[in-house]
Amino acid sequence: MSKTILITGASSGIGKATAKRFQREGWNVVATMRSPDKESDLRELDNVLLTRLDVLDTASIEAAVEAGISKFGRIDVLLNNAGYGAYGVLEATSADKIRRQFDTNVLGLLEVSKAVIPHFRENKQGMIINVSSMGGKITLPLGTLYHGTKFAVEGLSEALSYEMASIGVRVKLVEPGGVKTDFGGRSFDFTNDESLAEYQPLVGKVMAAFGPLMANSIEADVVADTIHRAATDESAQLRYVVGDDAKKLIEMRKTMDDTAYRANVAALFKL
Repeated sequence: MSKTILITGASSGIGKATAKRFQREGWNVVATMRSPDKESDLRELDNVLLTRLDVLDTASIEAAVEAGISKFGRIDVLLNNAGYGAYGVLEATSADKIRRQFDTNVLGLLEVSKAVIPHFRENKQGMIINVSSMGGKITLPLGTLYHGTKFAVEGLSEALSYEMASIGVRVKLVEPGGVKTDFGGRSFDFTNDESLAEYQPLVGKVMAAFGPLMANSIEADVVADTIHRAATDESAQLRYVVGDDAKKLIEMRKTMDDTAYRANVAALFKL
């Protein structure tokens, strides 16, 4: 019997690449997104169910989980991939944007997990894979909100792994570095207020440095390969780092004290 994976945020980037990767491997795929009517590529594939899921809408979460189970009989793996990045000057950021960042990246992830866990508990097995980021292990300038959410994902996933182990469910974290995805487009929100003159030199330096950094980003397919490896890995490994930049920066953070690490980041951005 083929296994089934439910993927949030499958309309583009890592989510879509992962849906295609698992479908090629013979898995059933519940590919969820906010607007499935706009999707065409995945609709043409066998054993792929497109359905609506908005991580901010509890009813849509419950309906998507029910639809997946009804279609394929069970869900074996949940991939919490839906994400949104709020970057920029905190002083210029609205309360609504702050809430949306944490609602999507943290509370939404927990809501989807809660909806699937009863099914896993009944089956006495399952897996939750949370797409984190190197930004959950290291920090960069103007990433206050995004890093805050990803540090939360790291902590909650590790803590949840003990809880889930008691019912036969495994938890995994995938930590990509820079990825060539739509995250730099519609899923990326940069906030600045040029009237706040004191911050503008910092904004200019950070934006200038991000271009070259993102030029070396990996393709979403590379992350999808790692997610597939995690999903089929029977070991107790918790974290899977993806990309040379992520490996380098995470190792740097682990081996340096706060002062040395922050000095290196300042030098990288010419601060």
